[in-house]
Amino acid sequence: MARETSVVTPQRFSEGFTYPDYMAQINVNKARMDAYYDAFQVSDEETQALQSLNQRPDGPARMLVLCEDWCGDVVRGLPILARIAEAGGFEMSVFPRDQHHDIMNEFLKNGEWMSIPTAVFYTRDHQYICHWIERPEAADREMVEIEEAIRAENPDITDQEFGRERRARTGAKAEDWQRASVTEIVELLQSSVG
Repeated sequence: MARETSVVTPQRFSEGFTYPDYMAQINVNKARMDAYYDAFQVSDEETQALQSLNQRPDGPARMLVLCEDWCGDVVRGLPILARIAEAGGFEMSVFPRDQHHDIMNEFLKNGEWMSIPTAVFYTRDHQYICHWIERPEAADREMVEIEEAIRAENPDITDQEFGRERRARTGAKAEDWQRASVTEIVELLQSSVG
């Protein structure tokens, strides 16, 4: 990732959607994302931590988010990122990934995957701090366990049936993974700012 030659200049950051404007123009999963947004609140303790970080000169004040409305991780994660931005007082700028590959290419998961949502944090004067990709580590572990359990329970399951069952089981974990996302992001910001 080229920090000093990033395509995300202050001007480019300002060209992204606000969260409400992004939500107003999406075509898929709007009701689900609205429901997640309405149901979720950042805890008082995490709000205090985010606001305290924001008040530091080297702390996060801006959050760029790459996403697409068709992605399950975005459906679960984007509303939570909006709540984090609100709680911390961060300016949030949303970019559809598939129209902004040049930005996405700076933040590939493991240097290879265009995973979303991706949240990139900057200081007030637009200095890169850190970024967070896709889902919390707990979700990565539990998704593998869910997939293995489905296959073990029904070795002959069709791909379509597998997809439905996987969605049902991961959907049941959404709130836990949302909470874990906030915790992980707060800890990432605290360790990155110092």
